[in-house]
Amino acid sequence: MRPTVIEKTLFLKATPAEVWDYLTQPDKLAQWFHAPKAPLAEGAPLEMFGATSGEKVIWGDVITARAPEYLEYTFTVGPMGDAVSTVKWTLQEVLGGTRLHLYHDRLPQGEAAFGLTLALDKGWDDHLGRMRRHLHGETD
Repeated sequence: MRPTVIEKTLFLKATPAEVWDYLTQPDKLAQWFHAPKAPLAEGAPLEMFGATSGEKVIWGDVITARAPEYLEYTFTVGPMGDAVSTVKWTLQEVLGGTRLHLYHDRLPQGEAAFGLTLALDKGWDDHLGRMRRHLHGETD
């Protein structure tokens, strides 16, 4: 069986440093994803909290944080049970902005886990759309 991987690439009208802030800084993450209580830093735990509930919704550990080009962390949400996946972000400067690539792997596999994969895939689309709107100065 092939591993389950979600991949997304988007182009943003922002510098890699600006995009990096949206991936690591609590105030910027809160605008498009979920807010941690501290900036994401290599070797630190990853804990993100729901905007309305205040409950921890994502947890893991930051494995690598090489500003402004590469961020990797383990990623777990409640529906994953004991499974631990990995999220990898690669930022590349291009003329006019940044190419941002998401690689989310080590997801639970099998027919029973496919609903979770669909939910995560849609979630990334929704969240990345919000990131783009905020970085481009558009309102939600």
